This record gives sequence, C-alpha cells and structure tokens, in this order.
Amino acid sequence: MESRGDEVIPRHPKRSKPTNPAHFSSILSQDSVLPMPNLPTELILEILLKLPVKSLLQFRSVSKSWLSLISSPEFVKAHLSSSASNKNYTHHGVMVKVSTESVFVVKDCSLRSLLYHPVTEAFDLDYPGKSPNHYLWFVGVVNGLICFSIRLFDGLYDLFLWNPSIRKYKKLPNFRLDVSRRYYLDGHVNFKFGFAYNELQDDYKVVGIFPIYTRGHLSRVEVKIYSLKRDSWRCIDDFRRQELLAGSAKFVNGKLHWLDKQWNIISIDLADEKWAELERPSCFKQYVFLKLGVLGGDLSASYIYASSHADVWVMKEYGVKESWTKIFTTKSPGYPMTHPLHPTILTSNEGELLCMFGGRLMKYNTKDNMISYLDVTNFGPCLEAEIYVESLICPFSQQG
Repeated sequence: MESRGDEVIPRHPKRSKPTNPAHFSSILSQDSVLPMPNLPTELILEILLKLPVKSLLQFRSVSKSWLSLISSPEFVKAHLSSSASNKNYTHHGVMVKVSTESVFVVKDCSLRSLLYHPVTEAFDLDYPGKSPNHYLWFVGVVNGLICFSIRLFDGLYDLFLWNPSIRKYKKLPNFRLDVSRRYYLDGHVNFKFGFAYNELQDDYKVVGIFPIYTRGHLSRVEVKIYSLKRDSWRCIDDFRRQELLAGSAKFVNGKLHWLDKQWNIISIDLADEKWAELERPSCFKQYVFLKLGVLGGDLSASYIYASSHADVWVMKEYGVKESWTKIFTTKSPGYPMTHPLHPTILTSNEGELLCMFGGRLMKYNTKDNMISYLDVTNFGPCLEAEIYVESLICPFSQQG
C-alpha cells in the first residue's frame, strides 16, 4: 500500500548543489500565472533551498513552474544537501518511540529545540500500521526516510518506508520464508533488519536476516534483500556466520553493521552484497557490554561498564583498526547503573552529547561531566530515538 498524494516527488538523494542555474531559470519562466519579482534565479533558488519542507509543499501551488521546480530531482537533492549540512539543525527532528499502556506512540521533537531551548514540545505522529498491541521497531533512517517494522499478532512482520515530512509511506511486500506458518506462532521468531541506500544504484534497500530453528536449535539463517527500485525481495546465500544480537543495523560507508553473539562486528556491503568482519577497538577484552552507533557519519562502539561509565570509540578511518579512537567517557547518571545507557545519539557543535538514559533524553557535557535532563512536554518513557533530516525524498518506486 502506498500513500501518494497529488504529486510524487522523485527519490534522488545525491548531495551536490545544482551547477546549472540556467536549468532552473528555464523552469521558472515556463508560466506566468503569478508575476514574479525581478530577482536572479540564483537568489530565488538560494531562498527556496533554505526553507522547511512544509513551506515548499505549500509553494508547489504557486504555479506550474514552481511545482515543476520543487518536484524536480535536481532541486530535491540540492534541498537535501542544504538541510543535512545545516549546522544549526534547523531542519532536523528527533523521532522517539514512547511506551504507553496499550500502544507504542511515535512522537516528534525539534532537534534544535532539544539542544538550545529550555522546554521542548513533542508532537504525536500517526505512523502507518498503528494498532494496539503491535510492537514497533525503528529499522533505520536514511535521507529523511524512516524504515520501521511492526510485529503482528501472528508473528509476522510488516515493514514500512515512511517520510513524515511529506506524509507519504510505502508498505513493503511481505517476505516469504521456507517455513510453515505455524513456525511464526511458536515463539522462535528473532528476525533482524537493516535499512540502507546504495548511491551507485540510486536504490534504497532493506536487508532481512532470518534465523530458522528446528526443535529449538538454529538450523540455518536465511538472508533476503529488498530493493525499492524492483519492489521485491530476493535471497542471497553466502551468510555463514553466527546468529546476530538484537538491534537494528548501523549504516556507515555504504555498509550495514551488526554484532554477532561473540561481539564481532559483522557487515554487508550493499554494492557487492559481500559479508565481512570489522575489527573492534583493541580494548575489547575489558568490555562489559558493547553497542554500535553512528556519530558524525562514523561508526561508533560504546563499551558500557555496568556499574559506572561507558567509553565511546569512533572509527575515524573506515576499515582501519588503528583508527579506532576513544573520544570520551560518559559517567553513569545512576550508581550502580539501574538502566541501560544507550549509545550517544548526537554530538552537538558545542561538544555536548545528546543521550538517552532511563527512558529520558539528556545532555551530557564531556568537559565537566555535567548532566542535564531535558524538559519535554507531551512525552513519556522513551524506548528508542532516531535523528532524521527533513527531506522531499519520496518512498515510492519510480519503476512503471
């Protein structure tokens, strides 16, 4: 199922500013429904690129030429590049999964407000597939598209691609496993997913890892990859590794990363669909608990010590073990640690960390180890949080 609307905005996230203003000038001169100020095309374009998605959706109604401009692949990619690189986080949001008595609620906060305002308001979002007692997981966020899964009563999963900024979504076709339907009801289901973008193919992909058990023992692992361009799943057969730990994959450098049950970092390259193992920081023997994350576009590893603190490492040069660098240590807000300390969500321009602890969002100052819990209204116990950038990227396949 697809939620479309009047116009389909192209999928095109490649991040480079347009180099031919004459192209946009020709678009803007296509009609004269409204007299336009005598402004250079470059200036008009610069203004439009700084606007939020909500305003651009409204401006599509100005004229046919503005609709054509704002819907063009060149503008969509330029706007994404401008929004993603905005150092003030003007066009960034934080999507949070909040637990209530009967349903998982998804709320949206302004990232800029969380970082710089004393009080932030959270807004409820009606995500597709919402239903009481259905369990929702965030799979990943790429270019403003949120991929999430919902586990149904019968043990099956629904997967969605959703752009909350333009209020459009796509329900992915169901994957088919070589098991009986009864298998899903026996409680063995422990599926893993990852969401990624292949820039070379200009294609969004979802990787599903499906461990299959027989009489309570792992017998095999099926791996399937969904392509948005093809709108279909297919199998790949070379997965020969252990079962993976719980948690969604982290997308860095064109690859998806998980941890296996031996705490090895396992990756799949979306270009050639080959599996590999990434070396961990050399301090691994001292770990208590390890979690992967992404900081500033780099792969991060948080070594969480149950009673006191967490060390956060970043791989500065992808694939080079020696480039793992410990960038800071976060103290536990509670001693002993009574709640899991989640991987850092963001490092702000001022060096403060946006973290989640005990179901609350907090800022952590690495210079003086000061912690400040954020005042968020219309909120609740926080289970997951993902940062996304507003974009015009559409979750629909353009084929056919």
